[in-house]
Amino acid sequence: MIYISKFLPVRHFISIIILFCSGIVSAAVPRVYIESPQNGALVQSPVEIVFGLDGMELAPAGTYAPDTGHHHLIIDNNLPDLGMPIPSNKNHLHFGKAQDRVLLDLEPGMHTLQLLLGDGSHIPHQPPLISEKIAIT
Repeated sequence: MIYISKFLPVRHFISIIILFCSGIVSAAVPRVYIESPQNGALVQSPVEIVFGLDGMELAPAGTYAPDTGHHHLIIDNNLPDLGMPIPSNKNHLHFGKAQDRVLLDLEPGMHTLQLLLGDGSHIPHQPPLISEKIAIT
């Protein structure tokens, strides 16, 4: 039996429980993002791209521990097939040593950047962890 004091009405007690639980749930939701540069930034080569990851741990390729992965940067391209290993080419850069940043030489002009977290075999997690696509010039 839950004892509720006359000083804490039931509706306030329920509100406190909801707030407490929502904080736990929101903190546990993993996300991947581009920390820097910001969307719309004017940059000069070489440009440092800083990756962010919340709710999971970075780990080198070949690591299969739960809640781990490594970054893949998609440059000027769409997402690959999310059920297959992420390609490795000039538009899909792999950071299999668990790096959290890269210094890129980009040609002048507009470029799009997007992160996709991959597991130990470079396959996107399910559900996939994908950053917003940003554009830089």
